[in-house]
Amino acid sequence: MRVCSFFVAVAIALAVAGCDRSVAGGSTDGATVYHAACANCHGERGKPPPAMADQLGVRDLTGAEFRARRSLALVEQQVRKGSANGRMPAFTGALTEAQIQAVAAYVLTLESK
Repeated sequence: MRVCSFFVAVAIALAVAGCDRSVAGGSTDGATVYHAACANCHGERGKPPPAMADQLGVRDLTGAEFRARRSLALVEQQVRKGSANGRMPAFTGALTEAQIQAVAAYVLTLESK
């Protein structure tokens, strides 16, 4: 049930993200897109809030395990298709290709602080 509520919350957030109903107002700035579409779950700096990590298994984008295997292609694919376990939604259709590329590049800059 928590996972279902999570998807409903993400869908609502995406629907109201901008006046023109596009995420981050259609911006292709990676940080802007991240803060509009990703920060609620993954945290402002890539480290998810404890409740998100514990209850939904949201990945720490600054953690050693992720940093050791991350690549631009991997992050772009994850954003496009969502997670294999279905907990992270696919953003194809919600984000433009330029936004996906920009946010993936931004994710690669996140560091633990």
